[in-house]
Amino acid sequence: MAETGQAAPHYKRIVLKISGEGFCESGQRGISMDAVTHIARQTVRASQHGTQIAIVLGGGNILRGAQFTSGTSSVHEATAHYMGMLATVMNGLALQDALELLGCDTRLMTAIKMDGVAEPYIRRRARRHLDKGRIVILVAGTGSPFVTTDTAAAQRALELDADALLKATRVDGVFSDDPEKNPHAVLYGELTYDDVRRQNLRVMDQEAITKCQQYNMPILVFNFRKEGNIERAIQGQRVGTLVHEEES
Repeated sequence: MAETGQAAPHYKRIVLKISGEGFCESGQRGISMDAVTHIARQTVRASQHGTQIAIVLGGGNILRGAQFTSGTSSVHEATAHYMGMLATVMNGLALQDALELLGCDTRLMTAIKMDGVAEPYIRRRARRHLDKGRIVILVAGTGSPFVTTDTAAAQRALELDADALLKATRVDGVFSDDPEKNPHAVLYGELTYDDVRRQNLRVMDQEAITKCQQYNMPILVFNFRKEGNIERAIQGQRVGTLVHEEES
């Protein structure tokens, strides 16, 4: 329920995708609890408006499966992907503690069974947790190799009947070019799924875009490092880039 005096949320339920880079300082690796606390504070404030929040995490700040897929690596590619999934669990544990220190009720759910660490992801159970106002943290991707956490986020958004998929990034939205390399890159306010495909824009991987387009799941890409942006996003304020179906 929204707190008294708070504006009603634009979205009743969202899936928030946060990549591993959100858990460390720029240019670094590992887990920075300052960065984790920053995410947790924003998420708690957003949830206080009454929005149900499920969070899908990446793990690239700890390990990327791709680093083991060179021709000289002795690690099988599928094994490397499982290693990357386990990295997302570490991020999930850190975020869960940060949220609970702020008084939030949470559930950590994993696509790979690991009793004693997290609950198994079961769609109906996850929905029940959301209905009870708990923030649900979803880790280990889909539990299968060769599937990105972007695609896992799209999958969970569809399974949980979310109103939107929010992609938190370190830039202000979707640009015509990499804004960290090209200062003249143009920030888009809105795009269609076909625009993303046609221009090969860096939003999410193609499988995730395909899933969202097939079921008309809007994607909002925004800069979570700016204080209050998660809160603004769930209120439907103009932040970042909205990717949706072209109006007929």
